[in-house]
Amino acid sequence: MKSTAMKIPRSGISAARTMISGIALCLAAQTGTGQAQAPAAQLSIQLDKPAHAVSPTLYGLMTEEINYSYDGGLYAEMVRNRTFQDHGFGGVAHWNIEHFGSSEATMAIDQTQGPSDALPTSLEITVKQADSTNQAGVRNEGYWGMAVRPGTTYKGSFYAKADSGDMGPVSISLVSDNSGKSVAMATVPSVSTEWKRYEFTLTAGKLEASAENHLLLTVGHAGKLYLNMVSLFPPTYKNRENGNRTDLMEMMAGMHPTFLRLPGGNYLEGDFIDERFDWKNTIGPMVDRPAHRSPWNYLSSDGMGLLEFMEWTEDLKIQTVLAVYAGYSLKGDHIHPGPALTPYVEDALDEIEFTTGDTSTKWGAVRAKLGHPAPFPVKYVEIGNEDWFDKSGSYEGRYAQFYKAIKARYPQLELIATAPLKRMKPDVLDDHYYKRADEFFDDVKHYDTIDRNGPKIFVGEWATREGSPTTNMGAALGDAAWMTGMERNSDLVVMASYAPLFVNVNPGGMQWESDLIGYDAMTSYGAPSYYAQAMFAEYLGTEVPTSTVTGGGSRFFYSVTRDAGTVYLKLVNASSTPQPVSVDLSGAGSIDKTGTLISLTGTNLAETNTLTAPKRIAPVKSSLKVAGPKFDHVVPAYSVQVLVLKTK
Repeated sequence: MKSTAMKIPRSGISAARTMISGIALCLAAQTGTGQAQAPAAQLSIQLDKPAHAVSPTLYGLMTEEINYSYDGGLYAEMVRNRTFQDHGFGGVAHWNIEHFGSSEATMAIDQTQGPSDALPTSLEITVKQADSTNQAGVRNEGYWGMAVRPGTTYKGSFYAKADSGDMGPVSISLVSDNSGKSVAMATVPSVSTEWKRYEFTLTAGKLEASAENHLLLTVGHAGKLYLNMVSLFPPTYKNRENGNRTDLMEMMAGMHPTFLRLPGGNYLEGDFIDERFDWKNTIGPMVDRPAHRSPWNYLSSDGMGLLEFMEWTEDLKIQTVLAVYAGYSLKGDHIHPGPALTPYVEDALDEIEFTTGDTSTKWGAVRAKLGHPAPFPVKYVEIGNEDWFDKSGSYEGRYAQFYKAIKARYPQLELIATAPLKRMKPDVLDDHYYKRADEFFDDVKHYDTIDRNGPKIFVGEWATREGSPTTNMGAALGDAAWMTGMERNSDLVVMASYAPLFVNVNPGGMQWESDLIGYDAMTSYGAPSYYAQAMFAEYLGTEVPTSTVTGGGSRFFYSVTRDAGTVYLKLVNASSTPQPVSVDLSGAGSIDKTGTLISLTGTNLAETNTLTAPKRIAPVKSSLKVAGPKFDHVVPAYSVQVLVLKTK
């Protein structure tokens, strides 16, 4: 293409330079950066013309056992490999022998005896020589350490038996990795020759909070000691027994969710049928839960069982999206529709009864016996997970068999399909999207023209995959842009949940990058995307008014919702230059002259949060001066903003 640049006579160069310099100074004054602004956007909002209601369950949570989300994460258990089923490489993973002074001891897995049918093996500690001052035993390293805080009490227990009645007391202590000194101690006076559960408490005194600690169990007498289900818990959220980490529960509460999809995606299926989330193996005492391998190649303790999931929703006061195993596992194992599938359908019906049935039902009575007589409210049941991966073509028939049985007994439930169906219309279809930011920018209008006579949509997994281990500012912008599209189409999109939610940031703790909340044993933080999610969920009205936009840059996105008396205007500028916006609110009556502005802004797309800089990018709230129903606003570069406007 030939250049069409205008030639300037030499005599006019000086004047031209003066003119160009003046333009540059003017632009710099406008932007504060020396960069030109994007073309102005003209945003017209007709508040007296509602387009549709906002789904009351639009934003929620999805988790599964990935990135050590439960064990080593949300589930507050501090002991790693508490049932000694992870044998590791060259020994019992995360356990080591300890012998002090002149003591001598060895450890090995005993395959012949355990405390229950579910746990038929144990750790055998053979103490050849020991006394009260020269003790021997084992230590556990925890999940990349054990967080100990001053003045805090930790509740522990273990199952044990001895080969003789004179084994003597068991000493338990939390020990500093750095000094070797005990920071909290307890003693179990004696151990029976029969399997029995023993409880203890450890209380830390004045110390510096640290995760560089381990758990130590020792004896001062020769003999054999058998252990299993060694457990230690810090204070948990709402003091739940066998409960969750307080900081991670509080972070989820800060997202203002309306539901939890449980027990998660691939974790529901397992790699093979016998590795699925078999819910009946996850209820009752811990000693009766056999544990199982998760599809992300580590052992799931099943401490986070079905009842614990339901109590989690209860603690956050949110709804349940209950996913039931539908006869397909990740490596291709599947059951064809018909008689072979019937036991799995019956198992799903039992699961629904366990969660929703009253005490007059078989499984409702079981739940009551476990300490929760009140049924849990459930509206949505998802049949399977990502069944578009099933190449056998069996999902259509499997879904129909589950659908017919569940609807016959529970007609009020909304049933979710996890793959498109040809012969029937599901109540809801689960869509999943993992994209780069630019792909989400290009796809923001994805649901604008979808047939409203089809099934409702559950965006059950989605994320902008940029940043590691947690997302960066670029991902937050991609997420926010996509959420504007879901909000504008929230007559169709009834639910949405980001995935994965959690990641343990220690080496070896991550299997999937670009996650929302990062943590180690001691602390946690939210990614920029976490704050974008929280902003969108907190500032959400009940209806979408009619609106149009013209102009604006190619990376400018918006959505608007309202309640009676309040307008929530969300503006996303994913460009490196500021974005001017002219807003025209009609049908509002009058507008308060002072609104609220919540702004999430980064300096560049790679900027992010970390354990050591947890709020480098976080929302900032300020007041906003509004001229009236018509006003101008400039969205800074790389920003997600919410304008909260009061109307009369």
